[in-house]
Amino acid sequence: MTFSTLTPDLSTRYLGLPLRTPLVVGAAGPLSETVSQLEALERAGAAAIVLHSLFEEQIEREQLALHWHVQQGSESYGEALSYLPELAAAHGGADPYLRLIEQARRRLAIPVIASLNGSRAGSWVETARRIEAAGASALELNIYVLPTDPELSSAAIEAEVEEIVREVRAEVALPLAVKLGPFFTNISAMARRVAAAGAQGLVLFNRFYQPDIDIEEMTVRPNLLLSTPHDLRLPMRWIALLHGRMDVDLIGSGGVHRGTDVVRLLMAGACATQVVAALLRHGPERLRGLEDELATWLMEHDVASVSELIGCMSQAQCPDPEEYERAQYMRAIQSYRPAEPIPVPGAW
Repeated sequence: MTFSTLTPDLSTRYLGLPLRTPLVVGAAGPLSETVSQLEALERAGAAAIVLHSLFEEQIEREQLALHWHVQQGSESYGEALSYLPELAAAHGGADPYLRLIEQARRRLAIPVIASLNGSRAGSWVETARRIEAAGASALELNIYVLPTDPELSSAAIEAEVEEIVREVRAEVALPLAVKLGPFFTNISAMARRVAAAGAQGLVLFNRFYQPDIDIEEMTVRPNLLLSTPHDLRLPMRWIALLHGRMDVDLIGSGGVHRGTDVVRLLMAGACATQVVAALLRHGPERLRGLEDELATWLMEHDVASVSELIGCMSQAQCPDPEEYERAQYMRAIQSYRPAEPIPVPGAW
């Protein structure tokens, strides 16, 4: 093993935005609700920040509240049509989110990426325009699709996702990324459709948090489980399969806890990685550790820059490309050896 004494170049680009490193803070409310939190992430080494998501339900609920308050008293006097009650101003749709974008762009030097979370076409476009006007560096559409209607076909679901992207792309010039879930029938085809609709980046993957059942209280409750390094395998595999097949930036999300996790995703074909769970567990300063671990790996392996890694182990480049496509179930099971005997409940 060689060890370079030269400091490696960690810079990369995502959605046309220059990044100091591949470490992008993903969308998470506890990390990005205030400007002071965003500044702390920048000081710790974040190359860009995706703000917490503004949900489709929030937008619709606040629009309904605005409409209700505007209508109150409209029959009382002639000038009521031009009157905006004080309460209406308190329900100004996405206003707090837009103010956060404006403040962040004034006080941060790194890109600030807005995030919209929803599942239906039509309701996002106006908010996307306002996000662009507020000064966001880019926009991430976090498309959360959990269909339960047995009459709804997979083709209809995919067409709806494509329409969402096409509508937003037609209205804003912002760099646009789409965060998809992993449960489409054909992820490659879905990725191609999203890219053709105007997305310049794909974030793989959206994590679907599953509810739990409280067997004592007999209630369904939310259950948040943070990612672990094992979750890296799914985005890594699909990034490797998609890299080079379409003109779109790929970014890995889920399972990035160590500098070597970043290396794996870059080798697969990601141009950057999103980090969330590691920061929720260890705080913003974990970013500095990830950066140091990445730089150390590059120096130990005599790699001069991040750009040399990107895609070097994608399906198109690796020595055994079929390994990415085969499930290898029998081979994996037969090769497994537990570190120690697994205890059996009730056994002596």
